[in-house]
Amino acid sequence: MTSVGLLHPGAMGAAVGAVLTRAGTPVSWVSAGRGPATRRRAEEAGLTEVPDVAALAGCDVVLSVCPPAHALDVARSVAATGFAGVYLDANAISPRHAEEVEALFGGTATVADGGLVGPPPRSAGTTRLYLSGPEAAVTPLARLFEGTYLKPVVLDGPVGRASALKLSFAAYNKLTFALAAQSYALAEHHGVGDELRELAADVLPATPLGAPAGIASAAGRAWRWEGEMAEIAEACAAAGLSPALLDAVRELFGHWREHRDDDGVTLPRLLQALVTPPG
Repeated sequence: MTSVGLLHPGAMGAAVGAVLTRAGTPVSWVSAGRGPATRRRAEEAGLTEVPDVAALAGCDVVLSVCPPAHALDVARSVAATGFAGVYLDANAISPRHAEEVEALFGGTATVADGGLVGPPPRSAGTTRLYLSGPEAAVTPLARLFEGTYLKPVVLDGPVGRASALKLSFAAYNKLTFALAAQSYALAEHHGVGDELRELAADVLPATPLGAPAGIASAAGRAWRWEGEMAEIAEACAAAGLSPALLDAVRELFGHWREHRDDDGVTLPRLLQALVTPPG
């Protein structure tokens, strides 16, 4: 069996770990610096607790699934242990940052680039893991997830290609929630919120504008999406595209930071938050 280390079991990371433990793959997680919510998720996913990152140095594979802003620091901490297995960065980071992750290991570990698309994988057919990079990394990783709820898809090309696809998709998908929220805030200001809801449900039913309950669901993840928008903005700038739209959406998501993982927040509260200073 392949031994896997997971950093860190948030909502997505714990679900990724769970698909492996259900398949009989032992997965370890680092408890140092983690809170009770992380511990609960790790226990529910069947992960094995280890005290620190150094304890993962003997694993065959280390998976990094964390907020984008922490991806380089997580990779740096693993590289410092002398880890020499397969390292998968599955975070929503720019292609340039994916290349920087690879460089941190200096060839000691074999680094793959990953892009998770979809919700936490708790049923078949919902979530994909795109992989790019050296064949020595992507082939065993694809085998590791084969037959699980997380569908591996191997892309030809170097580290950075999977991240580029992930961010390209996220740029459209997550901007739709921001646009819908802005539209409803404008409509409510002028007293036509109910009319917009009826119009959008009839004309655009399969969108966040037509199904605004999804906006409230997205707000609990906006603290993470805020950093993701920064990564997409950087990727756009590197491609010669204006990052202004992504910067504006990042600012909008910043208004919802206080609703992190808040399942009970209502749409009216979120719309009101858009006209008050972030935080």
